[in-house]
Amino acid sequence: MTALPGASPGTPAEDPVAEDSAAGGSGPEAGRESPPAGDADYAEDSAAGRAAATAAASRAERAPDRAPGDAASGEAADADPAGGEPGPPGGAETEGGAEAGSSGGEPSGAPQGEDTGGGELSEAQAELAAQQELRSRIAKRKAGKSGPIEAGGKLSGTAADLLAAVRAVESGDRPSGAFFEASAAPRKPAPTSVAEPERPRMPAPEPAPGQVGPGTVTAVREVLVSGGAPEGLAARVAGVLGEQAADALRADPWRLLAVPGVQPEQADGFARALLGAECRPDDGRRAAALVGWLLERAALRGHTALESSAVRTALAGHSVPEPDEALRHAVAEGAVLVFQDGIEDAAGPARAEGSGADDGHGAPETEEAAGRREPVPVLLGLDRYALAEESLADGLARLVRTAQPASWETAAGAAGSPSAAELIRAAAGHGLVTHTGGETARGEPAALVAAARGLGLRAVAAVHSENGRRRTGADAVTVRGLLSGAEGPGRDDDGALAVDLLAVLDAPQLDVETAAALVESLPDGCRLVLSGDPGVLWSAGAGRVFADVLAARVCPVVASRTPDPGPLGELVSGVGAGELVRVDAPGKEVVIVPVRDAGEAVHRAVQLVADSVPRAIGVPSAETQVITVGHGGSAGTRALNAALKERFNPGPGRFGGFDPADRVAYSPSPGRTLTGTVASADAEGLRVDCEGTAVVVRQDRVGSVLRHGWALTAHQAAGMRWPAVVVVLPGDAAQGLNRPWVYTAFSRGERHLSVVHGVEQALPRAVADIPSEARTTRLRPLLESLLRPGGAEAAPA
Repeated sequence: MTALPGASPGTPAEDPVAEDSAAGGSGPEAGRESPPAGDADYAEDSAAGRAAATAAASRAERAPDRAPGDAASGEAADADPAGGEPGPPGGAETEGGAEAGSSGGEPSGAPQGEDTGGGELSEAQAELAAQQELRSRIAKRKAGKSGPIEAGGKLSGTAADLLAAVRAVESGDRPSGAFFEASAAPRKPAPTSVAEPERPRMPAPEPAPGQVGPGTVTAVREVLVSGGAPEGLAARVAGVLGEQAADALRADPWRLLAVPGVQPEQADGFARALLGAECRPDDGRRAAALVGWLLERAALRGHTALESSAVRTALAGHSVPEPDEALRHAVAEGAVLVFQDGIEDAAGPARAEGSGADDGHGAPETEEAAGRREPVPVLLGLDRYALAEESLADGLARLVRTAQPASWETAAGAAGSPSAAELIRAAAGHGLVTHTGGETARGEPAALVAAARGLGLRAVAAVHSENGRRRTGADAVTVRGLLSGAEGPGRDDDGALAVDLLAVLDAPQLDVETAAALVESLPDGCRLVLSGDPGVLWSAGAGRVFADVLAARVCPVVASRTPDPGPLGELVSGVGAGELVRVDAPGKEVVIVPVRDAGEAVHRAVQLVADSVPRAIGVPSAETQVITVGHGGSAGTRALNAALKERFNPGPGRFGGFDPADRVAYSPSPGRTLTGTVASADAEGLRVDCEGTAVVVRQDRVGSVLRHGWALTAHQAAGMRWPAVVVVLPGDAAQGLNRPWVYTAFSRGERHLSVVHGVEQALPRAVADIPSEARTTRLRPLLESLLRPGGAEAAPA
């Protein structure tokens, strides 16, 4: 394994692209910011924005500009210094939990927040309301299939069986340890058949319902003040809990945890102030709220479910005396659903010890081998993600079964490459196809769409972002625009999208809720092609849809044989294979710039963007993107953006920290980042040009949805590319590196990549030894139960 081309990592050398100059700043290297996992938001106060205009601020590590009441951002994974998806809770979430759970002592600090008032609904709120409407429709459909549920009004299938087991334990009919015994295999419900689908057609997203009235906000404010919480949270609490929010908080103070950003110790302090001596660590209401909070935090890190053992450990860390009993209470209350997927495959006939059963090779199986069986974990999940994954699995199975095979040999013969021809043939014969490949391979699903249109079909290519549209073609649409009706062919009389074939590029960026909404919107018989690069970072939202569909092996997989060309393509291919290879770059397509500390890293990055890349490569500064590991730290996006703003557009930041001509990253909803430029500001808000689309950001939302955008994280940059990219890796970024992060960051450049390198051997180690951290999801076993042999119906060959 070799280093990147150029000077040896960690040794001073002359920059092959940048002019040699003194490093800017030589202070000791500061540690990177480590905000709590999942507590990622875009909120930065005006003072922080104005401070960004000074060079000193660019090299000073600042504490996270974060208020507990602020809404969580889709870049939750970026907030985590590891740049990935940390494991199940029980670490950061449980920090300080002992004090939070005690009934004595001083109340914990109350949550902070700002009153958003009763203004217009934000785009994110409207989108969430549309998702809630979708989940309601899905729930009604599933209830109609399954019939009335006698035990556990909010549970069905395996969850209902396990709830019955809980009640048996409580009544004394079963031993207390039986509920969480992994070897105990509850009955697995038969997969739902969708041969004759009974599903509602998805209309275009409806406007969100009106906000709660001022009377509700006033009543909530009174309860918050009486409990020592900031009254500025009133509008936010009322929006989450509804018209009866005040009564709900009095009856259950821990429901405050449902508000994004509120921490358990803050909810405990609020509950102690309201309940007094009645506030106890073992209160069932507290346990149910904590379980929901833990699962919401896990969703911010990509999990759609968690193993029950991890949740029990986290509850114990928050001073819940009887975690098992707390989980049983949460299940009985319907606050959480219980699953044990795949148990029929894993639980074979039990062999008695010493029975000498045959091991399949004509020899008796030993006692040790007989007992070596992988237990199927009990998973806990929230209904929103459970419904989304089940609906997505049902919808994909419906597409597999209702598509009519056809022969498109003529179109395949006219394809421009063997991989494109193979993709056309696969789509002709199947309702669901996956396609993998790099940037150059994007032309293959585009060729498929063109071929389908030539056959008279309604074919559409959907991408993740406006940046992706530029790279795919003018006829492409974004997934968000397609679902909202703002782009694409619209919907038919039944409310389904008017398409016969949909090719989704950038499929790794699909979270489970967006994917479920998309698949539910497709008509019977429609062909769906999921295309993307499996090596990049997963979606900002919960789930790993593309990876799960690939792993389930329930449909054809077309692996492109069209590599990305040149030194950049060779470098990125090596990273994908786990090796950081040395590449020949005679045209300076790849350059390494060694640095000693974070201050020098910031200085070199500014120098590259402002001078070296435009002079040596010919790419203007406006088309060069800086990418770093996280938002905080001495060389995070805040510090880099401050230095780049000072160089390119110095100003006082009089509009919430922004000035006209500032380069910005706009996040209208979780997991969605648009790049743009500030045009102007007036009484309506800040006017931003997002790649040709005019956006008005209201003044009260500027701090939560806008950041300066000269520097982005790799999670924000996923699904986008620029002519030139400068990747900044200061020494304190080593712990945040893994192979998918490096792969994503290095593959964002079209013509040039500069690596500001200060992590020495941590970079090749990350590429070779640190894969993506796992996400706990249920989509793969659900698909296997529906479409693999032995399931409801096998997928076509």
